[in-house]
Amino acid sequence: MTTGKLRPETRERLMAVSAATLCTALFKQGLRNQFIQDVRPLAQYAENMVGLAYTLRYIPAREDLNTISVFQDATHPQRVGVEECPSEHVMVIDSRKDPRAASAGSILVARMMMRGVAGVITDGGFRDTPEIAGMNIPCYHNRPAAPTNLTQHQAIELNGPIGCGDVAVFPGDVLVGDNEGVVVIPNHMADDIAHEATEMTAFEDFVAEKVAEGDGIIGLYPATTEKTRDEFAAWRKKNSR
Repeated sequence: MTTGKLRPETRERLMAVSAATLCTALFKQGLRNQFIQDVRPLAQYAENMVGLAYTLRYIPAREDLNTISVFQDATHPQRVGVEECPSEHVMVIDSRKDPRAASAGSILVARMMMRGVAGVITDGGFRDTPEIAGMNIPCYHNRPAAPTNLTQHQAIELNGPIGCGDVAVFPGDVLVGDNEGVVVIPNHMADDIAHEATEMTAFEDFVAEKVAEGDGIIGLYPATTEKTRDEFAAWRKKNSR
């Protein structure tokens, strides 16, 4: 099962910061490859997806082992994963960046939604995408893929380390998705990264206001002058930020 927990205050902070800001906060700590590549939201979501990673790994399908009858096996990893992924976790699927066949479809996603799963991510594709896009669960993929996963993918392992969109994902990592994409935060760094991203967001909101008022960015962004730092401190006090 997954490791680590997500503190309520950390979850609340991560709900209010962007993937872009999180990437910069992670870069400050030396991590430069935490944004899942070529994975996009199926719809525009009203709030961030936040949850701990629960993983499913596919390998290339082998025809003698991956016939349609495998779904009759009650221990099939894909089916077990749908029923085991804990609530408030994110199902992350390693489909080897291959969207030629579906990682999952609307019925499996609906089941995870009903179980309280926080989101579903694959670096492959989903089928039934119009239906999934209308569901109350954030989902991210490469592109639509109508064929069953069995034609290209063989489900092989649950809740081990995977690669998804060229990013290493370990069970219990923190996944944050917005309307641009998904960031992976190592679990042990989540509290610090959430705090840093919250501080950065306050400053960026201040900068956005100053730019809208006509100010230039030299000395403002980043804050390299005493005047900017003083104005930001006053802005924070005024706006309780």
